[in-house]
Amino acid sequence: MSELNTSDLAAGERLFERPWHFLKSVPALEFLPPADRVEVAVAGRSNVGKSSLFNALVRQNGLARTSNTPGRTQELNYFAAENVPLYLVDMPGYGFAKAPKEKVSAWTELVADYLKGRATLARVFLLIDSRHGLKPIDAQIMEMLDIAAVSYQAVLTKADKIKPHTLTDIIEATAQALKVHPAAFPNVVATSSEKGAGIPELRAAIATILAERG
Repeated sequence: MSELNTSDLAAGERLFERPWHFLKSVPALEFLPPADRVEVAVAGRSNVGKSSLFNALVRQNGLARTSNTPGRTQELNYFAAENVPLYLVDMPGYGFAKAPKEKVSAWTELVADYLKGRATLARVFLLIDSRHGLKPIDAQIMEMLDIAAVSYQAVLTKADKIKPHTLTDIIEATAQALKVHPAAFPNVVATSSEKGAGIPELRAAIATILAERG
């Protein structure tokens, strides 16, 4: 995808002007909705700010549940909007989670199977806490995405929590790390759910994916 322009940004705003709603939770692949439209998923370490970013994206506070307890999202949560051929998917957080090990293992396996077997999955937005940068667990997920040949894009969260020059360094380091990953999209987006930074760019990216794949 080329650099976003004014028309891309406008298309993103139009896409998310309409109300989005929770469709269903998917605890196992047999409960997936029909693969009849493009899917864009959001993934990241537990407590990286996935639900907060999701709510900012759709302009609906509380649509995706937020919690200070890592591991709150333990299933694939599907969201849809009327007359839009697109699913938004909130994936379970990976890494540390306050849950039994067997449950962590079960939803980790669910994510792996989903990535390998969902042909309509157009892109995964991989959320990285800008205060900490890439961690070894992120590299494992990136390798999983590479093997599954699923396009993914790094999105830095909580960008308002660090100084601008530090953010610039994190963006550059993340972009450099992505160069060795064949499925990684090169552009890194820095966001703040609280301040709204980077959210229009994410909306535009999703609208562009929908136009290209739809």
